[in-house]
Amino acid sequence: METNYRALPSVDRVLQELQSLREAAEWPHDLVVEAIRTVLEACRQEIAGGGAAASLEAIVVQVVQRLQEWLQPTLRPVINASGVILHTNLGRAPLSVAALEAVRAVAAGYSNLEYDLEAGQRGSRHDHARALLCRLTGAEAALAVNNNAAAVLLALSALCQGKEVLVSRGQAVEIGGGFRVPEVLRQSGAHLVEVGTTNRTYLRDYEAAIGPETVALLRVHRSNFALVGFVHDVGLADLVELGRARGLFVLDDLGGGALLDTSVYGLAHEPTVQESVQAGADLVCFSGDKLLGGPQAGLIVGRAEHIARLERHPLARAVRLDKMVFAALEATLLHYLRGEAVEEVPVWRMMAQPLEEVRRRARRWKRALAASGVTQARVASGETAVGGGSLPGQTLLTWVVELVDVPALTHVAAQLRSGDPPIVPRVESDRLLLDPRTVLPEQEKALLERVASVLAE
Repeated sequence: METNYRALPSVDRVLQELQSLREAAEWPHDLVVEAIRTVLEACRQEIAGGGAAASLEAIVVQVVQRLQEWLQPTLRPVINASGVILHTNLGRAPLSVAALEAVRAVAAGYSNLEYDLEAGQRGSRHDHARALLCRLTGAEAALAVNNNAAAVLLALSALCQGKEVLVSRGQAVEIGGGFRVPEVLRQSGAHLVEVGTTNRTYLRDYEAAIGPETVALLRVHRSNFALVGFVHDVGLADLVELGRARGLFVLDDLGGGALLDTSVYGLAHEPTVQESVQAGADLVCFSGDKLLGGPQAGLIVGRAEHIARLERHPLARAVRLDKMVFAALEATLLHYLRGEAVEEVPVWRMMAQPLEEVRRRARRWKRALAASGVTQARVASGETAVGGGSLPGQTLLTWVVELVDVPALTHVAAQLRSGDPPIVPRVESDRLLLDPRTVLPEQEKALLERVASVLAE
């Protein structure tokens, strides 16, 4: 063991061996020394466990690997070939070109985030996107925070703290990441009162539960699952009528936040924000990075007096947006105002892409792979999921490139995920599927080259 310890090179010796690499890669000296010491300590632990001393060459390789790991960002662009448009684990909605340019423009220097250029004095960041949201939804006022859970939490904290909020038992749902509506209500200080049953709730259930401490009626759109069969829900318009008759707030947690009619593209109708506003909800909360197709944000639209109370609440500062999200949000909303969302917002472009166009892309992929020596590629029909807590169970017809008769299929999928760029395919019934509908056109070349390279290996 002592011999093995003495066989380990010194830090200076490893530094000398790395000299040319270090200069070419421009690695900081202190970081290289830290990596060498880390690797040498791991070698000592290996010897202590009965192992042999690593060679100088092996240590250099480990040091280089460690430096590359440390200097590689953990958040990386990914090619989504899975066939899930709003993939929660892959960052949901990709941004439009205009949104990306807007982020770059405000991030590169200073901006008027909280400065009134006309008056030459302090302004409010809440003014950004407000007018666009009101114009697009028909609401009196609007407020943007960092996600939809924060939007609901802020609304409940500002309007319902210490009071009762009625919600249908079938809407006391769990959203992404294990967070549950009852827990959000509890955190806000509001008291949850469940009415009706899991599958059937009537207006009379709300009426019977209203008491002296009741302050609001909450509707939660079931955006990530569906109840079918022996089911009854109370419509938002009926809740609004009851709320006005009894002096109660009506809050609508809409989730996905569609501004366009999804049924036009062969999907079930997803309730739109405009419909909730027109129905008379006092506040409507929805996401920015789902069916809206923008950055992560929680958007609240509704009556001006209630929005003003939310803006004044201390929690509003804790959940506020930064300049880059505001820039991307405004650019995304402008696509809707100009009537170009289907052409410019990637998630809508994917949903609206004609089936025959998807088939042409799949056939083009197959030919490109065949030219690279990949003989296992086939074009087959398939389904694309909307995903991301929107349109549960709804899929679009698509055409996929399937790789069949591939040895070690799970290993191939792992290689695709771990490469550069990382590619996320779908493995299904001993087939590896690549869905063109969820791959951006500018990513095609990199995807096909990487797939051919992995299969050649």
